[in-house]
Amino acid sequence: MSGFLLRGAFVEYSGDFLGPIPNLVVFQFNPEELARTINIPASAAGSSGTAEADSGTTGSSPTESFTLTAKFSAADDLGKGGAVSAIPRVFGIGPQIAALEKMVYPGGPLSGLIGEAIDKIGGNTPSTEPADRDIPRQSLPRILFIWGYTRVLPVRIKSMTITEQKFDAFLNPVQVEIQIGLDVVNLASGKNDKIGYGALTYSRGAKDAQAILNLAKAVELAADIVSF
Repeated sequence: MSGFLLRGAFVEYSGDFLGPIPNLVVFQFNPEELARTINIPASAAGSSGTAEADSGTTGSSPTESFTLTAKFSAADDLGKGGAVSAIPRVFGIGPQIAALEKMVYPGGPLSGLIGEAIDKIGGNTPSTEPADRDIPRQSLPRILFIWGYTRVLPVRIKSMTITEQKFDAFLNPVQVEIQIGLDVVNLASGKNDKIGYGALTYSRGAKDAQAILNLAKAVELAADIVSF
């Protein structure tokens, strides 16, 4: 019997709910390394905080970023046979990569067509706004980065380098390595993003709990030093 393996994942969500079938990418193989950078602001003096308040984020406290390398291969699913291997036999590892790429782009063609339709309807109604005003209809997806029980973080994917290493007879990629850069979204409140703020609060609470455990250990070590 093989041991249980908890896998990391990216989960795309919208608004204040995950939706019935969220865009989900689970790591086929957990990355071997995860580099974290704590970005410390030089000073918060002189900042009004107005822009941060409007966006629901804060720029006065340290921020965190991640870099990792995810690996995907069609070999495992191809070896299982049956329905499980049907998709990789036709598309290779393409569907997983497409789902991950979708997380860095605004809404797809369908949402774009809906936006155009709304604009056309609006163009036939009186308005005090300039006729050529550009109304952004699309926004980048909201994403949770899940890494174990103690790290569930709202993130933005800031970079993605995709290296397709092997191909099938139809030139579909069957082995891919992706270098991913992430920024943790430092939400100041849950006004605009309840799920992201809840995840961030939970993860910070888990970190605080671990710091308390370390404090208990430090007290024990201090007592040993004094007794010595």
